[in-house]
Amino acid sequence: MKVELAELISQLRAELTEAMRAGENEELRFEVGPVELELTVEVTKEAKPGAKVKFWVVELGADVTAGSSTTQTIKLVLDPRRKGQTGKVEISGGEVADEK
Repeated sequence: MKVELAELISQLRAELTEAMRAGENEELRFEVGPVELELTVEVTKEAKPGAKVKFWVVELGADVTAGSSTTQTIKLVLDPRRKGQTGKVEISGGEVADEK
């Protein structure tokens, strides 16, 4: 299964936003520090004029087709901030079974 890198970051943003909203009225809060992601990505580029390079997040051990794609491991460090505000973001939420 492949997911576009931009889609993965968008979903991560949505999940962090939901956790932040869920914890707005909680007494115990957590500051969000840097979010580190280590991903295996497939880099592809179509063989047509003006084609852009695309980054696809792939599962470890996934089959990669030969040709115009390669896989790389990248590490992204994201530092969440709220629009128009300074300081760290706080989140909180209910405990989830087997959460780490």
